[in-house]
Amino acid sequence: MKQLLIIALACYGLRSSAQVQESRNFLYLYSDSVIYAKDIKLRPDFAGNMRIRVDSRSFPTAQVKFFSSKEGFFANTRKLGIMKYGDFSERIVEGRINVFQERKLSYSHFIYDANSNPHFIHNPEPSININMYYNKGYGDLKKLNYKNLKNDIADNPESIEMLYAYRKSMNTSNVLYTAASISIIAGIISVISNGKNSYSKTNFTTGLSLAVVGLGFATGGYLNSVSAGRKLEDAIDIYNR
Repeated sequence: MKQLLIIALACYGLRSSAQVQESRNFLYLYSDSVIYAKDIKLRPDFAGNMRIRVDSRSFPTAQVKFFSSKEGFFANTRKLGIMKYGDFSERIVEGRINVFQERKLSYSHFIYDANSNPHFIHNPEPSININMYYNKGYGDLKKLNYKNLKNDIADNPESIEMLYAYRKSMNTSNVLYTAASISIIAGIISVISNGKNSYSKTNFTTGLSLAVVGLGFATGGYLNSVSAGRKLEDAIDIYNR
């Protein structure tokens, strides 16, 4: 009996997160079990519910934390909010810090194919948005932002320094966008008031000038945002070296 227990524990160890072979297709369940397969696909059932088909078996997406297939490596975002249920993020950076971009996989209703043998087919319609997440190892996903990252990369001073630079650039960008909004609104108000007094031409010129200044602030804010994005990438790249 004792030998059987030892064998069972050994088999479980081979399927634990420490033994994941990412060169193969697999499911990583929330129970920490790993299931290897030849073919893994995300498909709707006839009721319209998304399921993950693993060879001849099928799993509801709520049970799957990660899956790796020929399409890439994906993480479930269901725990990040009620509106995230059933969505998956694709891993775009692999390392000590893994970065994921949300990829909502949606499929049209089953369509009958009248030009071939009777069966049902479906048309995939993937869409990608800019929501970004990260994790370490096979841990839960977190939103990719300053507040979360500063704790998870605190053991690398160079990465932290770059993360501080990212925060500074974002703060500058926010100030510039605020100034742009104020300038443009003030410019519009000045132009609208044109004709209501004897200085209408002056008001128009002033309003146009404020709008131009506002566009300049907005451009500066955008450029700072781009710069901040690069610094965030650098902070992660430095940590993953």
